[in-house]
Amino acid sequence: MDVKTTFFNGDLEEEIYMEQPKGFTQGGEHLVCRLHDSLYGLKQSLRAWNQKLDDFLKNIEFVRSDANFSVNVV
Repeated sequence: MDVKTTFFNGDLEEEIYMEQPKGFTQGGEHLVCRLHDSLYGLKQSLRAWNQKLDDFLKNIEFVRSDANFSVNVV
């Protein structure tokens, strides 16, 4: 499992815009970029990844534990 790029695999549910990174001014200096995928450090990244993992585990018939919601059992 590639833990370093985990947060890049989450799917964003809302539209998020960011300023263009320094040195990258494509189309004009005052334009912004729309994110299609989550980024490391984005507040929504952890939630997006957790939702994707939870959906996958449910799809392969894992069930969330009543004692601890962060644990899935077969």
